[in-house]
Amino acid sequence: GHLHKERLNHDQKHIMTTQLIITIIGLGFAAGVLSGLVGVGGGIIMVPTLVFFLGFTQHQAQGTSLIVLTIPVTIFAAFIYYKQCQAQGTPIDMRIVWLLATGFAVGGVLGGKLAVAINQEMLKKIFAIVLIYAAMKMLSWDVAFFRWVRSLF
Repeated sequence: GHLHKERLNHDQKHIMTTQLIITIIGLGFAAGVLSGLVGVGGGIIMVPTLVFFLGFTQHQAQGTSLIVLTIPVTIFAAFIYYKQCQAQGTPIDMRIVWLLATGFAVGGVLGGKLAVAINQEMLKKIFAIVLIYAAMKMLSWDVAFFRWVRSLF
């Protein structure tokens, strides 16, 4: 169920209740902690929370998450990593950062255009599959899973 009866919708004017404000700040805080801790946050924390607890559509949640990330909210955590890596003799290569950022920007435009063209339910399924695959890969379960699937045939 939704945490709040009011559905956050661009068509509606809604009152930001104290409970809603605290919930949204808490969501941002949790995403920030996760982002600083392991380099994730927007997709993994914000999108599902916006959909399941605040009633956002999948498109609204993904768009909101991306807009939050366009604000330089991660600059402070990034600076901590930058300084720490330099101090440890394993500096972050800014050439790679800029090349990744260039690809990310172009890919983000294409991904955004694709996402808004896809129906909500299909987009949720794609999002879930990406999260599941990432978790399996990080836990090294992907090899065992694919081995199991092959054994079925």
